[in-house]
Amino acid sequence: MIVVTGATGNIGRPLTRALAEAGEQVTAVSRNTVAVPDGVRHVTVDLAEPTGLEPILAEAKALFLLLSGDLHAPGARPADIIGLAAASGVRRIVLLSSQGVVTRPLGTTRVAMRAVEDAARESGMDWAILRPGGFASNAFAWTESVRTRQVVAAPFGDIGVPIVDPADIGEVAAACLLDDRHNGGVYELTGPEVITPREQAETIAAALGSPVRFHDLTREEAKAEMIRFVPAELADDTLDIIGSPSPSELRISPHVQQVLGRAPRTFADWVARNIAAFR
Repeated sequence: MIVVTGATGNIGRPLTRALAEAGEQVTAVSRNTVAVPDGVRHVTVDLAEPTGLEPILAEAKALFLLLSGDLHAPGARPADIIGLAAASGVRRIVLLSSQGVVTRPLGTTRVAMRAVEDAARESGMDWAILRPGGFASNAFAWTESVRTRQVVAAPFGDIGVPIVDPADIGEVAAACLLDDRHNGGVYELTGPEVITPREQAETIAAALGSPVRFHDLTREEAKAEMIRFVPAELADDTLDIIGSPSPSELRISPHVQQVLGRAPRTFADWVARNIAAFR
């Protein structure tokens, strides 16, 4: 059985589906009760209290670990989950990390994430680490403004990065959970192109068939919005990257292609699948 944490999110959903379609027994873990694919067991657990995972991990052969915002907060101990998995006899872990661990290694949240990576490497389990950049699904933050005012508001409108489709992350995670060839793999995951927020707005407009105006936020305005959902330090780290990406953060990674045998999905692909949210 494979345990998927964050199973109801933008990565967990396609990962859970891919594992179920591969014939695997899957336990989907999330904080809230939600619908899951047929044949998948759902368990409600708050990862801030990892002992709630003990009976689940006792039955598991593999774990996908996605750290929610709470597990980046001061005092959180996500490495305890890894230790618990190893003690429970789990044989493999796939950890969702961040590109910033290598591109911005001195940021507070990046230092903490590196420690979690080290815990996975030193756990005695087989492991793989995924390091995505920005997510295409961050565009969900614009759905209400597009629906009600035909506006996309974002900072750094003409600075782009190669954002990745979460469905690609989920499929890479599934491959790493199922295939021994990925043991010890560290995969940087990006989309196939650098795209700016203004170009994302244009892509959404084209899919809608109606105009969408772009409004450039200041960094301060963007941070005020972001800290409603993530710690302030993580917001600052993110704004540093999207406001002034380094050459390594602009690089198109080959790893999605190498793992899945196909090119990564474009932002236009993501919009086409999710356009109903913007109508």
